[in-house]
Amino acid sequence: MVGAGPVGLAMALALARHEVPSIVLDQGGGVYPEGPRSAVLGADTTALLERLGYPRAASDAARWNRLTVWRRRQEVLGLDLADHPVLHLSQHRLQRGLRDAASASPLVQLVPHARVEEIDQDGDGVSVRTRHPQDGTQTWWRASHLIGCDGARSAVRKLLGIRFPGRPAVDRHAIATVRVDLPFPGEARVHREPPWRGDREASAQPLPDGLWRLDWRLPPGRPAPSEPVDPHATWPGVVTGDTLLTRVKATLTGWCGELPRYELLAAADHTAQQRLAARYRSGRCFLAGDAAHLHGALGMQNLADGLRDVDNLAWRLAIAWHLPGGARSGGTLLDGYEAERRTAVGARLRAVDQSMPLLRPLRGWQQTRRSLLTGSFRKHAPLLADGLLGTGRFGGAPAYPEAPAGVPVQRGTGRGAALTESLSATAPGVLVADVPVLTTEGVPDRLYARLGAAFVLLLVAPGTAVWSAERWLGAGLMPRLAEVAGALPVPAEVLVTEEYPEAGPHTVLLIRPDGHLVGATQGAPAEELLALAERARGGPEALAGAERSA
Repeated sequence: MVGAGPVGLAMALALARHEVPSIVLDQGGGVYPEGPRSAVLGADTTALLERLGYPRAASDAARWNRLTVWRRRQEVLGLDLADHPVLHLSQHRLQRGLRDAASASPLVQLVPHARVEEIDQDGDGVSVRTRHPQDGTQTWWRASHLIGCDGARSAVRKLLGIRFPGRPAVDRHAIATVRVDLPFPGEARVHREPPWRGDREASAQPLPDGLWRLDWRLPPGRPAPSEPVDPHATWPGVVTGDTLLTRVKATLTGWCGELPRYELLAAADHTAQQRLAARYRSGRCFLAGDAAHLHGALGMQNLADGLRDVDNLAWRLAIAWHLPGGARSGGTLLDGYEAERRTAVGARLRAVDQSMPLLRPLRGWQQTRRSLLTGSFRKHAPLLADGLLGTGRFGGAPAYPEAPAGVPVQRGTGRGAALTESLSATAPGVLVADVPVLTTEGVPDRLYARLGAAFVLLLVAPGTAVWSAERWLGAGLMPRLAEVAGALPVPAEVLVTEEYPEAGPHTVLLIRPDGHLVGATQGAPAEELLALAERARGGPEALAGAERSA
């Protein structure tokens, strides 16, 4: 891995769960200063962080109990989040938690002060030359594959010659971390056209320990760069000195009625860009996270999609790594990463492009004209909520309808771009539901906690929760299912659940390590389950070809 941000560290930890060793080349020194950057986590991304070795992910975050959208002095949308866990975590805490886990793993080697300057790949692996930024020491590294997790200005992407087209400066924001007591604890708020002067949109997002992230949408005007910029770089004069303090004081006074006691802890500015790498794969090299895509407009969570990149790619690389005969290429299996993830992120970018004209703050006659043509702001307010919460077209869990066959989606067809929430719970490619499960030892757990290390064969068997494990392990489909699991061409764990959405008794679900459903069968037909598993890992033809080329 090149890059020791959240995505690079998560990738190394995900590979370690598959017993694949890795090296993380970090241009920096592993120091993560406290800043205003943060991440909103859903159930799937929180569970991923926990199983990667960051068990404090939930306790280090603030849980939102409500989201409101306001226009002027009126609330136009209120969402109760009690049944939809949404966690808000500062990025420096997230990075420190992942780095602690990586440092403790014997399969992860962290290399600080290593700037990548040359990449050379052949049929057997990838060679990388790094330079120490202080003393100039050069080192060559050798690995089976290379993953560029090195951000918006990715050196890996540039060295591979992969284009990064898109739209710069779609949105501009000033952000700050403030310690303050606001009159709506636990509530995330978006305020469009607030009654105080100077701001088009302000928002507040609770963080732990009495902290809040405040966010202001800035007017356009900064020259658009031709090259990708660091979306977190500071622009002189935007969030420094009197300009920022004026915004902070006006916003806090507007929400509290008078200026409360507050402490300004950090500030920065953010350029929301719309960019998508032309390719996610070049031979044995891959891109993930900000190196592959940028989409921060409308509050969208680029980090969440970076973590989904990790979950999607790690199990594929693990299968390629463990192929018999020392093969180190996965053919169709590895091509499926770009096919699935680039299609999913591309769909998000298109959704933003379609929605921005409806949601961009306007004033006066322009706002009136838009309301007459497209409807009132109240009608479109749920789109703002989707962006912030990571739901719907802007952030909901993707589905990969083409995924079970392991066959890449053809470019430009639009096939494969779908959302889990729009499909049946047992449709191929959806993200599975996080149901309670029992292991074959009778140990209770959650399904999401068991993902990541192997495929899962999940049997729907009502009554198992009240029976002793000794009774149901030898009854019904269990002996046959255990036999099938041992015969699959991929590692698999057998789990049992009392019930599963839209699945009847004796349904068996084959689930990928990243939690996406390969397929569902009635009973445990060995040939059908074997065929599904074979297709999910890329098919026998692709793997045979990989072994011949090794």
